[in-house]
Amino acid sequence: MSGAAPLARLLGGPPLGAGAESFADHQARLGRLPAIDGATLIAVLEASGLTGRGGAGFPVGRKWRTVAQAAGDWPVVLVNGAEGEPLSAKDRALMVTRPHLVLDGALLAAAAVGAEQVVLYVGEAHTAARAAIGRAVLERGPRVGQRLRLVAAPARYVAGEESAAVHYVDAGDARPTSVPPRPFERGIGGRPTLVQNVESLAHVALIARHGDGWYRGAGSDAAPGTALVSTSGRDGRTTVHEIEFGETIGSVAGRLGTTADGLQAVLVGGYFGGWIAGPTAWSTPLEPGALRDAGAGFGCGVLSFLGRESCGVQAAAQVMAYMAAESAAQCGPCVFGLRAIADTTSRLATGGAHRDDLAHLERWTGQIRGRGACRHPDGAVNHLASAMRVFGDEFRRHQARRGCTAAGHGVRAS
Repeated sequence: MSGAAPLARLLGGPPLGAGAESFADHQARLGRLPAIDGATLIAVLEASGLTGRGGAGFPVGRKWRTVAQAAGDWPVVLVNGAEGEPLSAKDRALMVTRPHLVLDGALLAAAAVGAEQVVLYVGEAHTAARAAIGRAVLERGPRVGQRLRLVAAPARYVAGEESAAVHYVDAGDARPTSVPPRPFERGIGGRPTLVQNVESLAHVALIARHGDGWYRGAGSDAAPGTALVSTSGRDGRTTVHEIEFGETIGSVAGRLGTTADGLQAVLVGGYFGGWIAGPTAWSTPLEPGALRDAGAGFGCGVLSFLGRESCGVQAAAQVMAYMAAESAAQCGPCVFGLRAIADTTSRLATGGAHRDDLAHLERWTGQIRGRGACRHPDGAVNHLASAMRVFGDEFRRHQARRGCTAAGHGVRAS
């Protein structure tokens, strides 16, 4: 795939940066949505192999079927465009450029699960995305618009987790949990709630038009289709690309002008993701199995390239400081555990390591995992564990106060 031109499905049509595609242009390019009943669409989605693009990668068709079969009152659809991941820009790029593709998917979801209400949950910091979605709702007319409610998601990392999104819509408190009932059982207003990422819904809008075979015409057997990725590197810029599953990380890096020379590591999946060492990452396919074998996961589609001029310990310390500050503040492992981890990692990064700091980090990552009120502490310590594995020599060097080998880092031996 590396020699082929990038495939544009979600990003087909006007280029990124050209502004929102109007409803009239959207329909002229793709045609009207086909008349397809919910049971048939769910079966098509199951056959397509489409998985969620919000981070968990759960099969979309199976999720819809569960909500459609849930007992109780009319379900609700929550369109998740919170995008609180600092390294991700793909969801808001999609909403700004292709808002009607997202709305198509949302309306299809509502019809398939029997929902009358659709909540459009878009990050309050993403003003251009909220404006584009708001204009797109108006373009659909009052009959459709009265079913769509736009809610600004708070600018918190945890606010995009599905239970946090439900709690915020219901009570103004974006507090995630990991205990039943889950949103598909009892969500907004106590009703079964389908929470689906905006990119997932945009894929649905295309699959409904073209079918499951068309979707499987891209990607690999193990991971069919395309996905959006947010890429960042040494220049600090974040860009959005559409890739086919199975394409190697090196192939994506080539689009950015990044070479294997001088590449230290790649962060895959964002702050809840994991690091892969440069030589391994270059040939690693972007598909769940291969990424899992490499100690990472596709997650929310983030690829962040770290050069040898940067310090892996410092990169890990920055993430830990952020994750500690973004705690939902509802349990000790998160409030106190992540703060202790962040402070200790910071000491290592800045050359002020205490004698047993590295040993403490190794012990704490095991002790905290699985003990939080939500998955936030798990994601944080999993990220740190991957950093300590990939940058192990550098962590040990910092622990011994022997300075930093990164060319652009200022820590020196004391």
